[in-house]
Amino acid sequence: MRILFTGGSGKAGRHVVPYLLAQGHRVLNVDKVPLDVDGVDNRIADLTDAGQVYDIMHSYAGFDELAPGTGVPRFDAVVHFAAVPRILLTSDNECYRTNTLATYNVIDAALKFGVRKVVFASSETTYGICFFDGELKPDYLPIDEDHPTVPQDSYAMSKVCNEVTGRSFQRRSGADIYGLRINNVIEPHEYQDRFPGFFADPAVRRRNIFAYIDARDLGQCVECCLKTDGLGYEVFNVSNDDHSVNLTGTELVERFYQGVPVTKDMGPHETFYSNEKAKRLLGFAPAHGWRDVVADPRG
Repeated sequence: MRILFTGGSGKAGRHVVPYLLAQGHRVLNVDKVPLDVDGVDNRIADLTDAGQVYDIMHSYAGFDELAPGTGVPRFDAVVHFAAVPRILLTSDNECYRTNTLATYNVIDAALKFGVRKVVFASSETTYGICFFDGELKPDYLPIDEDHPTVPQDSYAMSKVCNEVTGRSFQRRSGADIYGLRINNVIEPHEYQDRFPGFFADPAVRRRNIFAYIDARDLGQCVECCLKTDGLGYEVFNVSNDDHSVNLTGTELVERFYQGVPVTKDMGPHETFYSNEKAKRLLGFAPAHGWRDVVADPRG
């Protein structure tokens, strides 16, 4: 596929883009800084400027596409990851403005240029827990896509708005538009660097619902979305199968979630951030985890 990927230079994108290249796709990365990876094309743009988005959505990816003399090829899919990645980086209103306007511009331009597959990055923060002022417990465990999404912070608000935007564009166009509620992205080197600290103080993972997604498995999930047609509008939790700490689910409930209903029988290491829907509808199958890299100090 010929893919326009926004935000490929960020923490998640710099792993997802190489994954897509390895599957044989051509990728044009649109970001504020280029991604220095062999085989990827780059374009610098401000996605809050509709004119720039429209221009790039109908542009050559590289000089080689001039050779056939048949005009500008159309993108087969758009993957939109670009965003202010959290609160406390910009002003709150700038975070909200940037994330919502960029998403509107990207989806609008994609559909008007005939793209029929759009995958966009939503977030675990939509459930309101990550950036809550104080402690907020989930309504139930495991958290699935039906859990309420009523956050307080500007970043998560922008992601909820983007989901509504995606749903509305899908209703109008009939295209496939899939939103990924991505959990805390972990790069391969972070297992050694960070997870021993998680084991020593599990409470630091409460705001992430004790879950994570390996950046390489996120790439696989995006590829699953690209290969799966006909779902219309859907959102998917994206996480690995295991907790990000070396406690069992029962221990986590006793320590952090007393009084929270557990709606199903769960395995001792089964994530509280349910990825069942992505597995069932997309064929997602996480392949990486901390237990492959870091020894459990409890044996």
